Amino acid sequence: MSANDNQKTVPNALPDGYRFNEFEIKEVIGGGGFGIVYRAWDHQLERTIAIKEYMPVSLALRNADLSLELRGERFQKLFNAGLSSFIQEARLLARFNHPGLLHVLRFWEENGTAYMGTLYYSGMTLKEWQITSPDSISEAWIRRLLPPLLGAISTIHQAGYLHRDISLDNIQIQENQLPVLLDFGSARKEIGNLSDETEIMLKPGFAPIEQYSEEGEVEQGPWTDIYALGAVLHSLITHNPPPVSVVRCIEDNYQPLVERKPEGYSLSLLHAIDCALAMKPGDRPQSVDAFAALLDLPVSDVEAVVNSLKLAAEPHPAAEEPEQPVEPVAPLVMAVNHGASTVEPVTPRNVRRLSPGLLSVAAVALLAVAVVVWLVNQRSDEPAVASAPAASSAPSSTSSVAAVPLALATVYLKLAAGDNVVLNGQPLEVKPGSSGFAALNLGAGEYRIEVHSGSVTHAQSLTIDKPGTWLINPGN
Repeated sequence: MSANDNQKTVPNALPDGYRFNEFEIKEVIGGGGFGIVYRAWDHQLERTIAIKEYMPVSLALRNADLSLELRGERFQKLFNAGLSSFIQEARLLARFNHPGLLHVLRFWEENGTAYMGTLYYSGMTLKEWQITSPDSISEAWIRRLLPPLLGAISTIHQAGYLHRDISLDNIQIQENQLPVLLDFGSARKEIGNLSDETEIMLKPGFAPIEQYSEEGEVEQGPWTDIYALGAVLHSLITHNPPPVSVVRCIEDNYQPLVERKPEGYSLSLLHAIDCALAMKPGDRPQSVDAFAALLDLPVSDVEAVVNSLKLAAEPHPAAEEPEQPVEPVAPLVMAVNHGASTVEPVTPRNVRRLSPGLLSVAAVALLAVAVVVWLVNQRSDEPAVASAPAASSAPSSTSSVAAVPLALATVYLKLAAGDNVVLNGQPLEVKPGSSGFAALNLGAGEYRIEVHSGSVTHAQSLTIDKPGTWLINPGN
C-alpha cells in the first residue's frame, strides 16, 4: 500500500511534510479507530522514527488548521480519558528497555491531542505473516519466536503490569525475525470502559473470561496474558482462534489440541497450549516461567545477554601474547527496532507480587539490557561511523576501505583512544565517540575485525547474513 493509499484509507491523517520541530512526517503507515501511526524523519539526529497520534475518529475530527475538534460536547469526558491513558502509556513505556517492547523516544501534546515518538521498525504482524507466509510456520519456527516474546511479557509482569491485549495483530515480526509487542490499546480500553462498549475493548477468542467480568469479580493476573498467548499459538497452528470464552462458559466446545494432534507438532507444545487455554484462571500456568517450563524453553534471551557481557568483559589469557591474536566470544546481537506498544497498569488489589529474589534477578537483567539498548540508541552522542563494503574473497588493493551503500548491519565497537581498526586486512579511519564506541556499517559477508592497541592485537570474526545491530568488544 502506498502513502497515497494510506492517506485515503486513514481519514483525518496529517499531510506528508507536516513538521513537529525537527520531526517531519513522511507518510501514514497505519491507523485505526483510536490512533494514526506515521513514518517521520528526525532532521536533528538524521534517522527515521515512528510517530503515533491519539486520534479517536468517533469522538473528534481534524480542523483546517490540523488541530482536533470534538464532534460534540458530550464526547469531552471520553476524549480526555483516552488522552490521559495515552500519555500515561508513553510515560510508562519510557521506563522499559527490552528488545521486545517499544522504546519511547519522547512524547508531547500539540494540535489538541498527544503524540508518541518511538523507534521505527519494519516487518509485519503475525496476522499478516500467517496470511502471506503460512508454510513457514512450524513448531521450530514457533519455538524460535517464543523465548524473546516470553521475555517481553515477563518484563511487563515483573514490573506489576499486564498487557491484556495480546493477539495476532499485536505482535510484530521484524525483518531480523525478533518479535515485538505492539499496541496495548489502553486509550481504546479506557473509552470502552466509560462508554460500556465491551466489543471495542476485547478481541473475541483471545480474551479470557475474567476480562469479560465486572471489575474485581474475577482476579486478573499473568494467567490472563498467558491465555491470550495460548490463543495466539492456537491460531498459528490451526489457523483459527479458540472459541470465544463467554460462549465456552455456556457450552465449552473447545477441542484440546492433544486430541486433534495437528501434524508436525509435538504433544508437549500442544499440551502447553491446552493448559494456557483452560477456562478457570487457576487451571492455567500462573506465571510466564511456569508456561515456559511446560514448553521446556527459556523465558527470554536476557540472561544470555548478561552472560555475554560478562564473558566479553573477562580478559583472555592470550591477551598478553601479542603475536597470537585473540578470538573473543561470539558478538551480541540486539534488536533496536521496537514495536509501538502501550501498557495498562493493574490495580494493587489485582497484582500478584513476585518474590524479592526473582525481582532482584529481573532488575539486574533489565539493567544490563538497558545499558546495551542505551548505547545503540544514543544518537544525541553519536559515535563515529565508518561504512564498509560487503565482504568479498579478494581484498581491495587500496589502503583504505571505501564506503559502499546497502549496509545490512551496524556494528558498535568498543575502542580506546589510540586504537587502530583493521577490517579484513584493510585499515579503517574510525575513532570512538565520547561514549567509547565507534560504529561500522557493514554489508552481508564474512568479516575479521582487528583492534591494534599498541603491541597487542585483539580480533573478532563476524558473519553478517541478516539485518541487525551488533555490539562487540574485542579490546577486552
